[in-house]
Amino acid sequence: MIPKDELLFCALGGSGEIGMNVNLYGCQGKWLMADLGLTFADPYYPGIDLILPELEFIEEQRDRLAGIVLTHGHEDHIGALPYLAEELKVPLYATPFTAGLIASKLEEEGLTGIVPLNIVERNGTVDIGPFKVRFVALAHSIPEGNGLLIETAHGRVFHTGDWKIDDTPVLGNPSSAQTLTAIGDEGVLALVCDSTNVFQDQASGSEASVYDGLRDQAAKAPGRVLVTTFASNATRLKTLGDVAVATGRRLCVAGRSLDRILGVAQATGYLLDFPPVLSFEEAMRLDRRDVMIIATGGQGEPRAALGRIASGNHELKLVEGDTVIFSSKIIPGNEIAIGRVMNALSDLGVEIVTEKQAHVHVSGHPGRPELAAMYDWIRPQILVPVHGEPRHLAEQARFGLANGIPQAIEQRDGDIVRLAPDGPEKVGEARVGRLVLDGDVILPADGATIVERRRIGLNGLITVTLAIGPGGKLAASPHVQPFGVPVEEDREDFIADATTSAERAFSGKDEEKMREDVRLAVRRCANAWTGKKPIVDVTVVRVRA
Repeated sequence: MIPKDELLFCALGGSGEIGMNVNLYGCQGKWLMADLGLTFADPYYPGIDLILPELEFIEEQRDRLAGIVLTHGHEDHIGALPYLAEELKVPLYATPFTAGLIASKLEEEGLTGIVPLNIVERNGTVDIGPFKVRFVALAHSIPEGNGLLIETAHGRVFHTGDWKIDDTPVLGNPSSAQTLTAIGDEGVLALVCDSTNVFQDQASGSEASVYDGLRDQAAKAPGRVLVTTFASNATRLKTLGDVAVATGRRLCVAGRSLDRILGVAQATGYLLDFPPVLSFEEAMRLDRRDVMIIATGGQGEPRAALGRIASGNHELKLVEGDTVIFSSKIIPGNEIAIGRVMNALSDLGVEIVTEKQAHVHVSGHPGRPELAAMYDWIRPQILVPVHGEPRHLAEQARFGLANGIPQAIEQRDGDIVRLAPDGPEKVGEARVGRLVLDGDVILPADGATIVERRRIGLNGLITVTLAIGPGGKLAASPHVQPFGVPVEEDREDFIADATTSAERAFSGKDEEKMREDVRLAVRRCANAWTGKKPIVDVTVVRVRA
Protein backbone atom coordinates (compact mmCIF):
# COMPACT_ATOMS: atom_id res chain seq x y z
CA MET A 1 0.00 0.00 0.00
CA ILE A 2 1.38 3.39 -1.01
CA PRO A 3 0.53 6.42 1.15
CA LYS A 4 -1.22 9.06 -0.93
CA ASP A 5 -2.59 12.45 0.12
CA GLU A 6 -3.23 11.15 3.63
CA LEU A 7 -1.52 10.28 6.91
CA LEU A 8 -1.18 6.57 7.63
CA PHE A 9 0.08 4.63 10.64
CA CYS A 10 1.13 0.99 10.70
CA ALA A 11 2.90 -0.99 13.43
CA LEU A 12 5.07 -3.85 12.17
CA GLY A 13 5.90 -4.83 15.76
CA GLY A 14 5.09 -3.85 19.33
CA SER A 15 1.29 -3.60 19.00
CA GLY A 16 -0.17 -6.75 20.49
CA GLU A 17 3.12 -7.80 22.13
CA ILE A 18 5.78 -6.50 24.50
CA GLY A 19 8.97 -5.56 22.65
CA MET A 20 10.09 -5.59 18.99
CA ASN A 21 8.78 -2.06 18.41
CA VAL A 22 8.57 -0.94 14.77
CA ASN A 23 6.18 1.80 13.65
CA LEU A 24 5.57 3.38 10.24
CA TYR A 25 4.07 6.72 9.30
CA GLY A 26 3.03 7.25 5.69
CA CYS A 27 2.37 10.53 3.90
CA GLN A 28 2.69 11.90 0.34
CA GLY A 29 4.16 8.73 -1.10
CA LYS A 30 6.79 8.27 1.63
CA TRP A 31 7.16 6.27 4.84
CA LEU A 32 8.98 7.17 8.04
CA MET A 33 9.99 4.40 10.47
CA ALA A 34 10.08 5.02 14.21
CA ASP A 35 12.32 2.45 15.97
CA LEU A 36 13.49 -0.96 14.82
CA GLY A 37 13.67 -3.26 17.83
CA LEU A 38 13.86 -6.94 18.69
CA THR A 39 12.53 -9.21 21.38
CA PHE A 40 14.04 -12.14 23.22
CA ALA A 41 13.13 -15.74 22.55
CA ASP A 42 11.38 -18.16 24.87
CA PRO A 43 11.43 -21.99 24.88
CA TYR A 44 8.99 -22.02 21.95
CA TYR A 45 12.02 -21.13 19.81
CA PRO A 46 14.62 -23.77 20.78
CA GLY A 47 18.20 -22.68 20.28
CA ILE A 48 17.18 -19.08 19.54
CA ASP A 49 18.11 -15.98 21.55
CA LEU A 50 16.82 -13.09 19.41
CA ILE A 51 13.62 -12.54 17.45
CA LEU A 52 13.43 -9.86 14.75
CA PRO A 53 10.45 -8.28 12.99
CA GLU A 54 9.47 -9.36 9.48
CA LEU A 55 9.83 -6.22 7.32
CA GLU A 56 8.64 -7.53 3.97
CA PHE A 57 5.96 -4.83 3.73
CA ILE A 58 8.45 -1.96 3.81
CA GLU A 59 11.29 -3.84 2.09
CA GLU A 60 9.11 -4.18 -1.01
CA GLN A 61 8.86 -0.37 -1.15
CA ARG A 62 12.19 0.60 0.39
CA ASP A 63 12.53 3.39 -2.19
CA ARG A 64 9.62 5.06 -0.38
CA LEU A 65 11.21 4.77 3.08
CA ALA A 66 12.66 8.20 3.91
CA GLY A 67 14.52 7.27 7.10
CA ILE A 68 14.46 5.66 10.54
CA VAL A 69 14.18 7.75 13.71
CA LEU A 70 15.11 6.14 17.03
CA THR A 71 13.40 7.20 20.25
CA HIS A 72 15.95 5.71 22.67
CA GLY A 73 18.56 3.01 23.09
CA HIS A 74 16.73 -0.01 24.53
CA GLU A 75 17.06 -3.27 22.63
CA ASP A 76 13.35 -3.48 21.91
CA HIS A 77 13.71 -0.19 20.01
CA ILE A 78 17.16 -0.40 18.34
CA GLY A 79 18.22 -4.05 18.65
CA ALA A 80 17.28 -5.15 15.11
CA LEU A 81 19.26 -2.38 13.40
CA PRO A 82 22.53 -4.31 12.93
CA TYR A 83 20.64 -7.19 11.29
CA LEU A 84 18.05 -5.39 9.15
CA ALA A 85 19.10 -1.76 8.56
CA GLU A 86 21.60 -2.52 5.79
CA GLU A 87 18.86 -4.08 3.67
CA LEU A 88 16.65 -1.01 4.06
CA LYS A 89 19.40 1.34 2.80
CA VAL A 90 18.13 4.47 4.56
CA PRO A 91 19.69 6.90 7.06
CA LEU A 92 19.22 6.59 10.82
CA TYR A 93 18.55 9.54 13.13
CA ALA A 94 19.21 9.51 16.89
CA THR A 95 20.38 11.72 19.73
CA PRO A 96 24.03 11.35 20.88
CA PHE A 97 23.73 8.63 23.54
CA THR A 98 21.42 6.46 21.44
CA ALA A 99 23.62 7.04 18.40
CA GLY A 100 26.62 5.88 20.40
CA LEU A 101 24.93 2.60 21.24
CA ILE A 102 23.88 2.12 17.62
CA ALA A 103 27.38 2.91 16.36
CA SER A 104 28.90 0.19 18.55
CA LYS A 105 26.35 -2.32 17.21
CA LEU A 106 27.03 -1.37 13.60
CA GLU A 107 30.78 -1.64 14.21
CA GLU A 108 30.40 -5.19 15.56
CA GLU A 109 28.61 -6.18 12.34
CA GLY A 110 31.10 -4.41 10.06
CA LEU A 111 28.52 -1.83 9.01
CA THR A 112 30.29 1.37 10.06
CA GLY A 113 29.96 3.82 7.17
CA ILE A 114 27.63 1.49 5.29
CA VAL A 115 24.50 2.37 7.25
CA PRO A 116 24.33 6.20 7.50
CA LEU A 117 23.96 7.32 11.13
CA ASN A 118 22.99 10.94 11.78
CA ILE A 119 23.28 12.50 15.24
CA VAL A 120 20.47 14.86 16.16
CA GLU A 121 21.15 17.22 19.02
CA ARG A 122 18.99 16.89 22.13
CA ASN A 123 15.61 18.53 21.48
CA GLY A 124 16.71 18.97 17.88
CA THR A 125 14.62 18.95 14.71
CA VAL A 126 15.27 17.23 11.39
CA ASP A 127 13.47 17.20 8.03
CA ILE A 128 13.07 13.71 6.57
CA GLY A 129 11.16 13.71 3.29
CA PRO A 130 7.65 15.10 3.91
CA PHE A 131 8.09 14.69 7.68
CA LYS A 132 9.49 17.26 10.10
CA VAL A 133 10.56 15.46 13.28
CA ARG A 134 11.31 17.16 16.58
CA PHE A 135 12.97 15.08 19.30
CA VAL A 136 11.24 15.90 22.60
CA ALA A 137 13.12 14.84 25.75
CA LEU A 138 11.09 12.56 28.03
CA ALA A 139 12.11 10.71 31.19
CA HIS A 140 12.73 6.97 30.92
CA SER A 141 15.08 4.39 32.42
CA ILE A 142 17.85 5.23 29.96
CA PRO A 143 19.47 8.54 29.02
CA GLU A 144 17.91 10.51 26.21
CA GLY A 145 14.49 9.00 26.03
CA ASN A 146 12.61 10.95 23.38
CA GLY A 147 9.12 11.49 22.18
CA LEU A 148 8.81 12.40 18.51
CA LEU A 149 6.70 15.34 17.37
CA ILE A 150 6.06 14.46 13.73
CA GLU A 151 4.70 17.28 11.58
CA THR A 152 2.96 16.40 8.31
CA ALA A 153 0.68 18.09 5.79
CA HIS A 154 -2.27 16.41 7.54
CA GLY A 155 -1.50 17.29 11.13
CA ARG A 156 0.94 16.60 13.93
CA VAL A 157 1.52 13.31 15.72
CA PHE A 158 3.14 13.00 19.14
CA HIS A 159 4.81 9.57 19.31
CA THR A 160 5.86 9.03 22.93
CA GLY A 161 8.21 6.07 22.68
CA ASP A 162 8.82 4.71 26.19
CA TRP A 163 8.38 7.35 28.88
CA LYS A 164 7.43 8.27 32.43
CA ILE A 165 7.13 11.39 34.55
CA ASP A 166 10.13 11.98 36.81
CA ASP A 167 10.34 15.27 38.68
CA THR A 168 13.76 14.37 40.12
CA PRO A 169 15.60 12.54 37.31
CA VAL A 170 19.10 11.35 38.12
CA LEU A 171 20.38 11.87 34.55
CA GLY A 172 19.16 14.23 31.84
CA ASN A 173 16.56 16.96 31.68
CA PRO A 174 13.17 15.74 30.46
CA SER A 175 10.62 18.13 29.09
CA SER A 176 8.48 20.03 31.56
CA ALA A 177 4.72 20.13 31.79
CA GLN A 178 4.94 23.62 30.30
CA THR A 179 6.81 22.34 27.23
CA LEU A 180 4.35 19.52 26.65
CA THR A 181 1.39 21.81 27.23
CA ALA A 182 2.80 24.19 24.61
CA ILE A 183 2.93 21.29 22.14
CA GLY A 184 -0.72 20.57 22.89
CA ASP A 185 -1.60 24.25 22.49
CA GLU A 186 -0.35 24.15 18.90
CA GLY A 187 -2.69 21.23 18.13
CA VAL A 188 -1.99 17.50 17.98
CA LEU A 189 -3.93 15.18 15.69
CA ALA A 190 -2.83 11.89 17.25
CA LEU A 191 -1.04 10.69 20.38
CA VAL A 192 0.71 7.36 19.77
CA CYS A 193 1.35 6.25 23.33
CA ASP A 194 3.16 3.64 25.45
CA SER A 195 0.67 1.23 27.08
CA THR A 196 3.03 -0.94 29.15
CA ASN A 197 1.85 0.11 32.64
CA VAL A 198 -1.75 1.07 31.89
CA PHE A 199 -3.02 -1.29 34.61
CA GLN A 200 -0.91 0.42 37.30
CA ASP A 201 -3.00 2.76 39.45
CA GLN A 202 0.07 4.48 40.85
CA ALA A 203 2.63 6.63 39.09
CA SER A 204 5.88 4.85 38.30
CA GLY A 205 7.90 6.95 40.76
CA SER A 206 11.15 8.83 40.50
CA GLU A 207 14.50 7.19 39.91
CA ALA A 208 15.90 9.26 42.77
CA SER A 209 13.53 7.48 45.17
CA VAL A 210 15.32 4.13 44.92
CA TYR A 211 18.60 5.48 46.28
CA ASP A 212 17.58 5.14 49.94
CA GLY A 213 16.31 1.58 49.52
CA LEU A 214 19.42 0.41 47.70
CA ARG A 215 21.72 2.19 50.17
CA ASP A 216 19.96 0.64 53.17
CA GLN A 217 20.22 -2.87 51.72
CA ALA A 218 23.90 -2.44 50.82
CA ALA A 219 24.71 -0.92 54.21
CA LYS A 220 23.25 -3.76 56.26
CA ALA A 221 24.51 -6.64 54.10
CA PRO A 222 27.23 -8.61 55.96
CA GLY A 223 28.98 -9.90 52.82
CA ARG A 224 29.28 -9.09 49.15
CA VAL A 225 26.38 -7.29 47.52
CA LEU A 226 25.47 -8.07 43.92
CA VAL A 227 22.88 -5.86 42.23
CA THR A 228 21.39 -6.97 38.94
CA THR A 229 19.60 -4.46 36.73
CA PHE A 230 18.98 -3.83 33.05
CA ALA A 231 22.34 -3.01 31.49
CA SER A 232 20.85 -0.11 29.55
CA ASN A 233 19.53 1.56 32.71
CA ALA A 234 22.40 4.02 32.93
CA THR A 235 20.40 6.07 35.42
CA ARG A 236 20.35 3.09 37.79
CA LEU A 237 24.08 2.68 37.28
CA LYS A 238 24.53 6.26 38.46
CA THR A 239 22.43 5.50 41.55
CA LEU A 240 24.41 2.33 42.27
CA GLY A 241 27.70 4.17 41.92
CA ASP A 242 26.51 6.68 44.52
CA VAL A 243 25.34 3.84 46.80
CA ALA A 244 28.74 2.14 46.57
CA VAL A 245 30.50 5.34 47.61
CA ALA A 246 28.04 6.01 50.44
CA THR A 247 28.43 2.49 51.87
CA GLY A 248 32.21 2.27 51.46
CA ARG A 249 32.10 -0.50 48.87
CA ARG A 250 34.30 -0.85 45.79
CA LEU A 251 32.55 -1.52 42.48
CA CYS A 252 32.95 -4.45 40.10
CA VAL A 253 30.96 -4.69 36.86
CA ALA A 254 30.11 -8.07 35.28
CA GLY A 255 28.56 -8.19 31.84
CA ARG A 256 29.68 -7.14 28.38
CA SER A 257 26.59 -5.01 27.82
CA LEU A 258 27.28 -3.11 31.05
CA ASP A 259 30.78 -2.34 29.84
CA ARG A 260 29.34 -1.02 26.56
CA ILE A 261 26.75 1.16 28.29
CA LEU A 262 29.34 2.65 30.63
CA GLY A 263 31.68 3.40 27.74
CA VAL A 264 29.01 5.07 25.60
CA ALA A 265 27.57 6.99 28.56
CA GLN A 266 30.93 8.44 29.52
CA ALA A 267 31.78 9.25 25.90
CA THR A 268 28.56 11.29 25.64
CA GLY A 269 28.94 13.17 28.90
CA TYR A 270 27.13 10.91 31.38
CA LEU A 271 28.46 8.97 34.43
CA LEU A 272 31.69 10.98 34.43
CA ASP A 273 31.83 10.66 38.23
CA PHE A 274 31.22 6.89 38.22
CA PRO A 275 33.61 5.19 40.70
CA PRO A 276 36.64 3.27 39.40
CA VAL A 277 35.81 -0.33 38.53
CA LEU A 278 37.67 -3.32 39.97
CA SER A 279 38.72 -6.36 37.96
CA PHE A 280 37.20 -9.70 38.92
CA GLU A 281 40.46 -10.78 40.52
CA GLU A 282 40.71 -7.61 42.63
CA ALA A 283 37.08 -7.95 43.74
CA MET A 284 37.62 -11.51 44.92
CA ARG A 285 40.73 -10.52 46.92
CA LEU A 286 38.97 -7.80 48.88
CA ASP A 287 37.08 -8.38 52.10
CA ARG A 288 33.53 -9.40 51.16
CA ARG A 289 32.07 -6.47 53.10
CA ASP A 290 33.96 -4.04 50.83
CA VAL A 291 32.56 -5.16 47.46
CA MET A 292 29.51 -4.32 45.37
CA ILE A 293 29.01 -6.12 42.06
CA ILE A 294 26.71 -4.87 39.30
CA ALA A 295 25.80 -7.74 36.99
CA THR A 296 23.59 -8.51 34.01
CA GLY A 297 21.16 -11.41 34.03
CA GLY A 298 18.24 -10.26 36.16
CA GLN A 299 15.77 -11.79 33.67
CA GLY A 300 17.18 -15.27 34.20
CA GLU A 301 19.35 -15.45 31.08
CA PRO A 302 21.53 -18.53 31.67
CA ARG A 303 24.56 -17.14 29.81
CA ALA A 304 24.46 -13.72 31.45
CA ALA A 305 26.77 -12.92 34.36
CA LEU A 306 24.31 -13.57 37.20
CA GLY A 307 23.24 -16.96 35.85
CA ARG A 308 26.86 -18.04 35.52
CA ILE A 309 27.72 -16.75 38.98
CA ALA A 310 24.74 -18.60 40.47
CA SER A 311 25.81 -21.85 38.81
CA GLY A 312 29.46 -21.44 39.84
CA ASN A 313 30.73 -20.94 36.27
CA HIS A 314 32.15 -17.44 36.69
CA GLU A 315 35.29 -15.88 38.13
CA LEU A 316 33.13 -13.99 40.63
CA LYS A 317 31.82 -16.18 43.46
CA LEU A 318 29.02 -15.76 45.97
CA VAL A 319 28.81 -17.61 49.27
CA GLU A 320 26.52 -17.85 52.27
CA GLY A 321 25.93 -14.43 53.77
CA ASP A 322 26.19 -12.56 50.48
CA THR A 323 23.21 -10.61 49.13
CA VAL A 324 21.73 -10.33 45.62
CA ILE A 325 19.39 -7.41 44.91
CA PHE A 326 17.10 -7.64 41.86
CA SER A 327 16.82 -3.95 40.96
CA SER A 328 14.58 -4.62 37.98
CA LYS A 329 11.08 -5.64 37.02
CA ILE A 330 10.26 -9.24 36.12
CA ILE A 331 9.30 -9.15 32.45
CA PRO A 332 6.20 -11.33 31.86
CA GLY A 333 7.27 -14.71 30.52
CA ASN A 334 10.61 -14.73 32.36
CA GLU A 335 9.26 -15.92 35.71
CA ILE A 336 10.45 -19.52 35.35
CA ALA A 337 13.94 -18.57 34.18
CA ILE A 338 14.33 -16.03 36.99
CA GLY A 339 13.07 -18.60 39.49
CA ARG A 340 15.79 -21.03 38.41
CA VAL A 341 18.49 -18.44 39.05
CA MET A 342 16.97 -17.48 42.40
CA ASN A 343 16.83 -21.12 43.46
CA ALA A 344 20.48 -21.59 42.51
CA LEU A 345 21.37 -18.52 44.59
CA SER A 346 19.32 -19.82 47.48
CA ASP A 347 21.25 -23.10 47.39
CA LEU A 348 24.42 -21.04 47.90
CA GLY A 349 22.95 -19.49 51.04
CA VAL A 350 22.59 -16.08 49.40
CA GLU A 351 19.94 -13.63 50.62
CA ILE A 352 17.69 -12.42 47.79
CA VAL A 353 16.05 -8.98 47.79
CA THR A 354 13.46 -7.91 45.20
CA GLU A 355 11.14 -4.93 44.85
CA LYS A 356 8.65 -6.90 46.98
CA GLN A 357 10.96 -6.75 50.01
CA ALA A 358 12.39 -3.24 49.58
CA HIS A 359 12.08 -0.16 47.39
CA VAL A 360 14.90 -1.07 45.01
CA HIS A 361 13.25 -0.48 41.63
CA VAL A 362 10.95 1.90 39.80
CA SER A 363 9.49 1.38 36.35
CA GLY A 364 10.37 3.42 33.30
CA HIS A 365 6.80 3.39 31.96
CA PRO A 366 3.76 5.52 32.82
CA GLY A 367 1.04 4.43 35.21
CA ARG A 368 -2.51 5.73 34.93
CA PRO A 369 -1.88 9.10 36.66
CA GLU A 370 0.96 9.81 34.24
CA LEU A 371 -1.11 8.81 31.23
CA ALA A 372 -3.91 11.13 32.38
CA ALA A 373 -1.41 13.96 32.75
CA MET A 374 -0.07 13.40 29.24
CA TYR A 375 -3.60 13.44 27.84
CA ASP A 376 -4.21 16.80 29.56
CA TRP A 377 -0.99 18.27 28.21
CA ILE A 378 -1.17 17.04 24.61
CA ARG A 379 -4.98 17.02 24.13
CA PRO A 380 -4.97 14.93 20.94
CA GLN A 381 -7.97 14.29 18.73
CA ILE A 382 -7.01 10.60 18.40
CA LEU A 383 -5.32 8.16 20.78
CA VAL A 384 -3.38 5.25 19.26
CA PRO A 385 -2.19 2.88 22.01
CA VAL A 386 1.04 0.96 21.21
CA HIS A 387 3.76 -0.90 23.13
CA GLY A 388 1.68 -3.61 24.78
CA GLU A 389 -0.24 -6.84 24.57
CA PRO A 390 -3.87 -6.72 23.34
CA ARG A 391 -5.18 -6.24 26.88
CA HIS A 392 -2.87 -3.24 27.41
CA LEU A 393 -3.90 -1.59 24.15
CA ALA A 394 -7.62 -2.12 24.78
CA GLU A 395 -7.37 -0.78 28.32
CA GLN A 396 -5.52 2.37 27.29
CA ALA A 397 -8.10 3.03 24.55
CA ARG A 398 -10.85 2.82 27.19
CA PHE A 399 -8.86 4.93 29.65
CA GLY A 400 -8.15 7.63 27.06
CA LEU A 401 -11.79 7.92 26.04
CA ALA A 402 -12.81 8.11 29.70
CA ASN A 403 -10.34 10.96 30.17
CA GLY A 404 -11.71 13.13 27.41
CA ILE A 405 -9.85 12.12 24.25
CA PRO A 406 -12.48 12.29 21.47
CA GLN A 407 -11.38 9.19 19.55
CA ALA A 408 -9.25 6.09 20.13
CA ILE A 409 -8.43 3.17 17.87
CA GLU A 410 -7.32 -0.30 18.87
CA GLN A 411 -4.86 -1.49 16.24
CA ARG A 412 -2.56 -4.50 16.05
CA ASP A 413 0.62 -5.32 14.18
CA GLY A 414 -0.10 -5.12 10.46
CA ASP A 415 -3.18 -2.90 10.65
CA ILE A 416 -2.85 0.09 8.33
CA VAL A 417 -4.74 2.98 9.91
CA ARG A 418 -5.61 6.24 8.17
CA LEU A 419 -5.29 9.02 10.74
CA ALA A 420 -6.26 11.81 8.34
CA PRO A 421 -8.34 12.83 6.56
CA ASP A 422 -11.51 11.32 8.02
CA GLY A 423 -9.71 9.09 10.51
CA PRO A 424 -9.05 7.02 12.38
CA GLU A 425 -10.01 4.11 10.17
CA LYS A 426 -8.40 0.80 9.32
CA VAL A 427 -7.85 0.84 5.56
CA GLY A 428 -5.61 -2.17 4.93
CA GLU A 429 -3.28 -4.82 6.26
CA ALA A 430 0.48 -5.27 5.97
CA ARG A 431 2.15 -8.65 6.20
CA VAL A 432 3.84 -9.00 9.57
CA GLY A 433 5.63 -11.83 11.29
CA ARG A 434 8.79 -12.86 13.06
CA LEU A 435 12.28 -13.78 12.04
CA VAL A 436 14.79 -15.58 14.26
CA LEU A 437 18.52 -15.07 14.50
CA ASP A 438 19.92 -18.62 14.54
CA GLY A 439 23.66 -18.31 14.98
CA ASP A 440 24.61 -15.95 12.17
CA VAL A 441 21.61 -16.85 9.99
CA ILE A 442 18.24 -15.08 9.86
CA LEU A 443 15.35 -17.49 9.31
CA PRO A 444 11.54 -17.38 9.34
CA ALA A 445 10.27 -18.02 12.85
CA ASP A 446 7.72 -20.50 11.47
CA GLY A 447 10.04 -22.01 8.85
CA ALA A 448 11.15 -25.61 8.40
CA THR A 449 14.25 -25.30 10.60
CA ILE A 450 12.43 -24.17 13.74
CA VAL A 451 9.46 -26.49 13.13
CA GLU A 452 11.81 -29.48 12.79
CA ARG A 453 13.72 -28.41 15.89
CA ARG A 454 10.51 -28.27 17.90
CA ARG A 455 9.46 -31.68 16.65
CA ILE A 456 12.85 -33.16 17.50
CA GLY A 457 12.65 -31.55 20.94
CA LEU A 458 9.19 -33.00 21.55
CA ASN A 459 9.53 -36.44 19.99
CA GLY A 460 13.20 -37.17 19.32
CA LEU A 461 15.05 -38.22 16.17
CA ILE A 462 16.04 -41.58 14.70
CA THR A 463 18.57 -41.87 11.90
CA VAL A 464 18.57 -44.95 9.68
CA THR A 465 21.48 -45.63 7.34
CA LEU A 466 21.01 -48.16 4.54
CA ALA A 467 24.11 -49.53 2.85
CA ILE A 468 23.05 -50.84 -0.59
CA GLY A 469 25.37 -52.98 -2.66
CA PRO A 470 25.31 -54.22 -6.28
CA GLY A 471 21.95 -55.48 -7.45
CA GLY A 472 20.06 -53.18 -5.07
CA LYS A 473 20.44 -55.47 -2.06
CA LEU A 474 21.42 -54.51 1.48
CA ALA A 475 25.18 -54.84 1.94
CA ALA A 476 24.74 -54.89 5.75
CA SER A 477 22.06 -54.58 8.36
CA PRO A 478 20.52 -51.09 8.59
CA HIS A 479 22.22 -48.85 11.12
CA VAL A 480 19.62 -47.36 13.49
CA GLN A 481 20.57 -44.54 15.89
CA PRO A 482 17.96 -42.94 18.23
CA PHE A 483 18.40 -39.44 19.68
CA GLY A 484 16.10 -38.24 22.44
CA VAL A 485 13.77 -41.24 22.10
CA PRO A 486 12.67 -42.56 25.54
CA VAL A 487 14.15 -46.07 25.37
CA GLU A 488 17.00 -45.67 27.85
CA GLU A 489 16.93 -49.03 29.64
CA ASP A 490 15.74 -50.95 26.57
CA ARG A 491 17.86 -49.09 24.05
CA GLU A 492 19.60 -52.12 22.54
CA ASP A 493 16.36 -54.13 22.32
CA PHE A 494 14.63 -51.19 20.66
CA ILE A 495 17.46 -50.75 18.14
CA ALA A 496 17.27 -54.45 17.29
CA ASP A 497 13.50 -54.27 16.77
CA ALA A 498 13.77 -51.08 14.70
CA THR A 499 16.53 -52.67 12.61
CA THR A 500 14.33 -55.66 11.89
CA SER A 501 11.46 -53.32 10.94
CA ALA A 502 13.74 -51.48 8.51
CA GLU A 503 14.95 -54.73 6.93
CA ARG A 504 11.41 -55.99 6.42
CA ALA A 505 10.31 -52.72 4.82
CA PHE A 506 13.32 -52.59 2.51
CA SER A 507 12.94 -53.29 -1.18
CA GLY A 508 15.61 -52.78 -3.79
CA LYS A 509 13.29 -51.10 -6.26
CA ASP A 510 12.16 -47.45 -6.45
CA GLU A 511 14.54 -45.65 -4.04
CA GLU A 512 12.15 -42.86 -3.08
CA LYS A 513 9.38 -45.34 -2.23
CA MET A 514 11.83 -47.60 -0.42
CA ARG A 515 13.07 -44.73 1.78
CA GLU A 516 9.51 -43.77 2.67
CA ASP A 517 8.59 -47.41 3.45
CA VAL A 518 11.58 -47.73 5.79
CA ARG A 519 10.87 -44.37 7.43
CA LEU A 520 7.28 -45.29 8.19
CA ALA A 521 8.18 -48.76 9.43
CA VAL A 522 10.76 -47.44 11.90
CA ARG A 523 8.42 -44.69 13.04
CA ARG A 524 5.63 -47.21 13.69
CA CYS A 525 8.09 -49.32 15.65
CA ALA A 526 9.10 -46.31 17.78
CA ASN A 527 5.46 -45.40 18.36
CA ALA A 528 4.69 -48.95 19.51
CA TRP A 529 7.59 -48.84 21.97
CA THR A 530 7.17 -45.31 23.32
CA GLY A 531 3.87 -43.73 22.22
CA LYS A 532 5.98 -41.02 20.53
CA LYS A 533 6.34 -40.27 16.82
CA PRO A 534 9.95 -39.19 16.35
CA ILE A 535 11.37 -37.73 13.19
CA VAL A 536 12.98 -40.57 11.19
CA ASP A 537 15.69 -39.67 8.70
CA VAL A 538 16.72 -42.36 6.19
CA THR A 539 20.08 -42.10 4.43
CA VAL A 540 21.10 -44.35 1.54
CA VAL A 541 24.78 -45.16 0.96
CA ARG A 542 25.81 -46.97 -2.24
CA VAL A 543 28.55 -49.56 -1.65
CA ARG A 544 30.77 -50.99 -4.38
CA ALA A 545 31.58 -54.71 -4.47
